[in-house]
Amino acid sequence: MVRLARDGSTWRIGTDAEVAWIANSTSTGLTITAAIPPVFEAYATVVLPNGGEGQDTHDRAVLALLSEHSSDQPWWLGYLDTGADDVVFPDAPMVTLYSGWPYVFVEAGPEQAATWRHSGDWSFWKGALPNMMFPADRSWLVSTLWDDDWTCIGGPTGLVDRFLRHPDLQARRVSLGDDATPPGALRCVVPQPSVSHEVALRSLKCPSLQSLMAGRRSSGSDYVCD
Repeated sequence: MVRLARDGSTWRIGTDAEVAWIANSTSTGLTITAAIPPVFEAYATVVLPNGGEGQDTHDRAVLALLSEHSSDQPWWLGYLDTGADDVVFPDAPMVTLYSGWPYVFVEAGPEQAATWRHSGDWSFWKGALPNMMFPADRSWLVSTLWDDDWTCIGGPTGLVDRFLRHPDLQARRVSLGDDATPPGALRCVVPQPSVSHEVALRSLKCPSLQSLMAGRRSSGSDYVCD
């Protein structure tokens, strides 16, 4: 077991074992199961604030709702390594999920989820929240894929209903098999995973993104916007 120090404590770093239930039950596509395994009572998407405006309010609302449905247990926080973003523990071992994307997972809680990550104009990811979060009992999962401007949620019906009713969140219920893309959103698909994890901040064909992973061979790679 790997533990790394921060804030006067040591924190357990996640391995493939902690995320195998996600890796084994998600697949590339337009449905909610591109991000969330089909094991929950209910599902929803929550649109991220446009241009980061209202991001802090959004993040506080998300954490408050998740905390209400977590009791007193640790959370697994997943930080996607885009090459430009803060992964909090840059020397930690990583796991691979989805389309070959590398994540650092650490066992912590809502307080750390709210404060650990730093972002700025240099970062791809906006806001403090991790890209993925789930509690020790796996009763819910929140995941924002690299190429989406919305968050996918799976959990108890009561939790999803709270997201749908929250005045500071733009949430929409989805069902298994539905296209999970929020109305009016532009989905940008990265057809193949990085082979070098090099990142370049450059203009893309997709107008909704200003930076994205560019660590791929010059041949056979492209960006596709639906």
